[in-house]
Amino acid sequence: MISELGALAWLFAVVAFGAIVPVVPTGAAVSGAAVLAFHNHPLLIVLVIAAGAAGAYVGDLVMYAMCRAGGEQLARRLRWLRDEERLVPLKVRLQRSQVPVLLVSRLLPGGRVPVLLAAAFLGMSWRTFVVANLPACALWSAVYAGIGVAGGSIFPEPWQGVVAAIALVLVIGQAVNVVNKRRAAASRA
Repeated sequence: MISELGALAWLFAVVAFGAIVPVVPTGAAVSGAAVLAFHNHPLLIVLVIAAGAAGAYVGDLVMYAMCRAGGEQLARRLRWLRDEERLVPLKVRLQRSQVPVLLVSRLLPGGRVPVLLAAAFLGMSWRTFVVANLPACALWSAVYAGIGVAGGSIFPEPWQGVVAAIALVLVIGQAVNVVNKRRAAASRA
């Protein structure tokens, strides 16, 4: 049980770090941990979801604080702000419906950072962000754990399920990025 708690602590740390440094494949980490939980102790999947959600939530809070404090200058310096035109419609959507926009942004690869920036630049209150981001992180973690459980149930060996889950997460992420780039190119043309 101690090794499982250590693994959950590492999952929390990796996801929190990945939420702040958006190049870490946090979804793949949750999926991989869910595969291992599925093969070793299926009841631990609930704790994997909780650790992933908590890590995502803490990381998002830190990143939101950085966006609020540092503003557009920090976002440009850290290369978070690449497409300023994309922020305008996000700000409009956030003004209309904050919780659904945060939910969707957490689920779409590459969608979270622009929404966090738009929310920070819009001046979304801390209270609203703290409340609205909680279900987004929980849903995100459950979805990626579900991908891991699916991979784990298909393959007999845990390592095969981990590789399949990570590959699936990376393929989905790349597919979404390609679609987003094509949409952006089409809207500019």
